[in-house]
Amino acid sequence: MRPSKKEEEQNIILISDDEAESTLGSSVLLVDPLEKPALEEEKSEEVVDEECDLVVTFCKKANVMPHARYDCTMHPFERTECDRCSPLGKNADICDQCYCYICDKLASECENWTVPALCHCNAHNKSKFWKDQRDFALAGILVMFNLELADIDADLRHGGDLLLKFIQELSVEYNKYLAGEEMLHTQHECFCLPKLPPGQCDVCRSRSMEVVYKNWQNLGHTASLKIAVPCLLQRITTRLQRMLVLCDFPKSLHEKFVNFFQSISLPCHCFGFSNSLNVMPWDHVLLTTVLKGQNVTGQRTLRGRKVFLWEPLPVIEARMEKLVDKKNYKEVVRYLRAVKCNDTKGLRHLRDKIPFYLCKSGDFLDAAHSLLFPVNSLACCTACRLTPFEYEVYLKMFRTGSVPGGKDILDPGLWIAAGPPLKDGVLIKQALKLLYCNMSLYRNPKCWSTLIMILGSSNFLEKSGHLLPMSLKEPPLDFQKGVLAASCGLLKELKAKINVSLPPSIFSPQLHHEACLILAVQAIQQMVFCDLPYLTSFLEIALAFGNNFWALRLLLDHLSYEENVLHGTVNLILRDLHCQKATMLKLWQNLGPQYVGEFLCLFLTCRHQKMQSIGLFSLNIIAENLHMCPWAKHLCNFFHNAGLRHLPLGTAAHHEVSKFINIFENL
Repeated sequence: MRPSKKEEEQNIILISDDEAESTLGSSVLLVDPLEKPALEEEKSEEVVDEECDLVVTFCKKANVMPHARYDCTMHPFERTECDRCSPLGKNADICDQCYCYICDKLASECENWTVPALCHCNAHNKSKFWKDQRDFALAGILVMFNLELADIDADLRHGGDLLLKFIQELSVEYNKYLAGEEMLHTQHECFCLPKLPPGQCDVCRSRSMEVVYKNWQNLGHTASLKIAVPCLLQRITTRLQRMLVLCDFPKSLHEKFVNFFQSISLPCHCFGFSNSLNVMPWDHVLLTTVLKGQNVTGQRTLRGRKVFLWEPLPVIEARMEKLVDKKNYKEVVRYLRAVKCNDTKGLRHLRDKIPFYLCKSGDFLDAAHSLLFPVNSLACCTACRLTPFEYEVYLKMFRTGSVPGGKDILDPGLWIAAGPPLKDGVLIKQALKLLYCNMSLYRNPKCWSTLIMILGSSNFLEKSGHLLPMSLKEPPLDFQKGVLAASCGLLKELKAKINVSLPPSIFSPQLHHEACLILAVQAIQQMVFCDLPYLTSFLEIALAFGNNFWALRLLLDHLSYEENVLHGTVNLILRDLHCQKATMLKLWQNLGPQYVGEFLCLFLTCRHQKMQSIGLFSLNIIAENLHMCPWAKHLCNFFHNAGLRHLPLGTAAHHEVSKFINIFENL
C-alpha cells in the first residue's frame, strides 16, 4: 500500500554528494519538519546560509543507517595512508551498521577485520592504497583494465576468474622452467577457429612443437624466451583482433581494453605488438565509405596525407566472417577489393572468393569477369588457381542462376536461386577462357566433361544440385558446317583473351544450344590434337554428351582425321572400359537399353575399325555379365529395329553382333 503524501513528508534524508563536505562527519542527516514541540524550542537556533539560500529550522540526531566504518558517529576513526599491521586506535570498534570498506559487507562478517597484515578496519576512502585494495576486492584481476564497476557483468567477472587461474598456473610452470625442471609436452587447448579438440589442430601443434624444439636445443632461459614470447604474443593478438571485430563491445570498454594492452611493458623484440590491437572500429569513416561503395580505392586524404585501408589478415578474415553471416555479400566484395595487407598471399587467397560472393549476390556476369581479371595489376587472376571442382560449381551457377546455400563454395547442401543466369553465348566464352587461362584445367578431362554436361543441360537446377539433361535435336548439316568454319577463328581469339563477339547469324536464338555444343566439340578436338599425351581419360568426355550422340559422333569423326590421334583416343577409352567395368554396368543399368543401344551403335557403325573396337569391347562386357544386365534382351530388340545386322560393319563387328543376338534368340 502506497503511503500518503503526509507520511512521505515526515522524514527527509539528505545525503551529501561528497562525504568530505559533511559538517557532522556522517554520511546521513535526518530532518523531521513535523516535530512541532522541538521546532518551537529550537526557533531561536535557526541557521541561515546566505550563499545557498538554505534555512535549517530544526535538527535532530539521525537514525543510524548502514555506513562505512570511517563514517561511524559512535566510534572515532583514525586515518593513515596504508597502515595494516594492526588496528589503529579504536578503529576495530564497530556499531551494528558499520560496513567494511574493502569487502563491502558488515564489519562483523569481515574475516580480515583485525587480521595482521590485512586489517580492513583501518581502510578508508582517502587513501589510494585502500582504494586500490577495494577495487581489487570488487573487480578482482579485472582491476588492471581500469574498468568501472558498472562495466563488469557476469561474463567479464567469469573471464577475470579464468585469467587469474591462468596467471597462477603459468607462474607455477614458469618457476619450474627457471629451476631447470624438465617439462613434458602436453596437448593444450586449441585457440584457432574453427576450434578443434586438443592435439588435433595442426597450427597449434606446429607452434607448440617449435617452442619445445627450441628448448631442446638448450638455448638458455633468455634465448628460449626470446623465441617463445613472440610466438605466444602472435597467437594472443590474433585471437584478440578477431574478438574486437566479431564481438559488439561497448565503445568505452573497447577503448579501455586497447589502452591497457598498449600500457603493457613489452621487451624490445616485441615492440611490434604494442599497436596490434588498434583495430579500426566498424563506424570508422574510411571503412564505412568502402562498405557502402562510396570509396572503391580504400584510400583518402587526411590533412594532406594519404590514409589507406590497411588491416592485418586476422582482422580481414573476421570482418569477412561477420559480413557473410549477415549475408552482406556486396559489402564483402567492396571490402576485399579495397583493403590492403602485408600478407599478400593470404589476402590473395581471400580475394579468390570474390567471384563466389558476387554469385551469392546474384551478379553472375561480374563474377565471371572477376574470375579472369585480377584485383590489381600485381596479382594474377583467380582462374589460375581454380580446381576442377570449383570450375564445375562456377559453370553450374552461371548456367542455372542458383548458388550453394552454404558460406563457402565447397560447402555441401541445398542450392537456392540468386538471379538470372548467363546467356549461352556468354557462358561458352567465359567457360573456354577459364580453361585457356589454367593449363591444369585445360588438360583435365573432368573439366571438359563438365563443360559438355553443362551445355547439354537446362538452366533449371534441382535443390539437391542435380542438373536436368537436355536431348538436343541434330541441327542441319549446313548449320554444323557454318559453326565449325567460324569456330577456328573464335577459339583463336578466345585464347588471346580478346573480347570476342559471337556471330549472330550462327548463334541464333533458335539453335544457340546446338551452336555452343558444336563450338565446344571443336575446342575439345584442338585440345586432343595438341595435348593428347597429357590426358588421363577420355571415356568421361564421351559420356558427358548424354543423349546428344550427334555431337559425340561429330567429335569422333574429327578425331579420326589423324591416325595417331585416333589410336591414342581409342586406347584411352578401351583402358577406361577395362578398368571401370562395374561402374559402366551400373551406369548402363540407370540409363537403360535405349541409351546403351545408341552408344554401341555409334561406335559399331564408325568407318574406322579401330573405333569399332570400342563398341565390340562394350558388347563383350554386357555378354559376360548378363546376370547384371536384365535389360540386355531389350538391347537385342534395339539392334533388330536399327537393322544393325544388315549394315556393312565389317567381319569382326558382324560376327559379334550376330553372336549377341543369337544368345537371346535361342533362349
